[in-house]
Amino acid sequence: MNAPTPLAHVTPEIKPRPAPPALIEALKQRFGAQFSEAMAVREQHGRDESAFTTVPPPAGVVFAESTADAQDAVKLCAQHQVPVIPYGVGSSLEGHLLAVQGGISLDVSRMNQVLAVNAEDLTVTVQPGVTRKQLNDEIKNTGLFFPIDPGADASIGGMAATRASGTNAVRYGTMRENVLALEVVTAQGEAIRTGTRAKKSSAGYDLTRLFVGSEGTLGVITEVTLRIYPLPEAVSAAICSFPSIADAVNTVIQTIQLGVPIARVELIDAGTVVMLNRYAKLDLHVGHMLLMEFHGSPAGVREQAETVQHIARDHHGADFQWADTPEERTRLWTARHNAYFAAVQSRPGCRAISTDTCVPISRLADCLLDSVAEADASGIPYFLVGHVGDGNFHFGYLIDPDSADERATAEALNHQLVARAIAMQGTCTGEHGVGLHKMGFLVDEAGAGAVAMMRTIKLALDPDNIMNPGKVFAV
Repeated sequence: MNAPTPLAHVTPEIKPRPAPPALIEALKQRFGAQFSEAMAVREQHGRDESAFTTVPPPAGVVFAESTADAQDAVKLCAQHQVPVIPYGVGSSLEGHLLAVQGGISLDVSRMNQVLAVNAEDLTVTVQPGVTRKQLNDEIKNTGLFFPIDPGADASIGGMAATRASGTNAVRYGTMRENVLALEVVTAQGEAIRTGTRAKKSSAGYDLTRLFVGSEGTLGVITEVTLRIYPLPEAVSAAICSFPSIADAVNTVIQTIQLGVPIARVELIDAGTVVMLNRYAKLDLHVGHMLLMEFHGSPAGVREQAETVQHIARDHHGADFQWADTPEERTRLWTARHNAYFAAVQSRPGCRAISTDTCVPISRLADCLLDSVAEADASGIPYFLVGHVGDGNFHFGYLIDPDSADERATAEALNHQLVARAIAMQGTCTGEHGVGLHKMGFLVDEAGAGAVAMMRTIKLALDPDNIMNPGKVFAV
């Protein structure tokens, strides 16, 4: 049997299921102005930040304002065996919210209330449409914060559904470690609760972890209970430039292996620094850069920074440039989070095919440097950033969406990168999720037997395959 081609791994299978007029009429009667068939609204809910551009929009959009709304929408769709696609803010990168089998988009962005802040227990409960910035704005007066920072101002529900992480994961973990409990509407329209506010439990199957990372294929998340953390006493950010990517990466590897509790360490390659300077009107030194942040007591922050500065010097790193004030740090991290937009603007009209492989920290240099060499040889423009403290990095290949050759080249680069990461006992996706783009890679990584078990769970909970079908794996 021939090995699948790269494009065979990532080409979505589009099989729309028509929404019967009876369903559309029932949704109009139940939801009134909360239901829309307007083409502009449907098109908005039928695209995300992925490179897929030819998937038809959903048949309609329900704007849920409560768990009861979500239940009723799911029940009506279940009666007609029509798909339901949960929608947060549309910032996903792997085609998670595209209506490849038709259906109704269930927009939970209006479910945006912080329901309870339990400062003494370091927990907070929110509706799924609350965004991470909104959450931190609402709890900052408690002296607490929620650290998971994927860059985009994503919704908490979407972050839970994709098991998101981001720049702080090296110290605070991912959504997997920080979601304590959920309320979920099942494929039958029943609202169930998983987990509690307790820090641990041995009671039954861990359904919370089952739904975290399920990408809307098992149910609709309607409430999330999270861990939150005390704001650190001292925070300091630093930039360090290096003559080579290898020097920067080896600095990170040694820092992690020494156990330095660094809060953030981001790699930005020299080409991406040029894009950021132009986009954000910065004057960053053009070189391969580590952007770091240290949290703790003043003495602890100073000790961490001195240790990393010594390691960096051993790897030809420049002296640190410091950003000590909140305004300076915000400016730097805003620039880092805008890397995607800076890159896309650098080639007007392009689309970015993104990667987010993650490997054991000891293999990071091997995986990253081989991938850089392949990208440079291809001639495809790209940007490179990485949450390298936990072995996670991102290429964004900037392609002309009308060029089949460029798309094929970019997907071949992605395929080679993922194969390399998996061979190093890494993963095809460190934080973006599988969605459409990585369905074939999931089989490569987990194996047919494990994917078959996932499929069994899916069909046991969703026998009619109405919850975001066509994502993660084929049913």
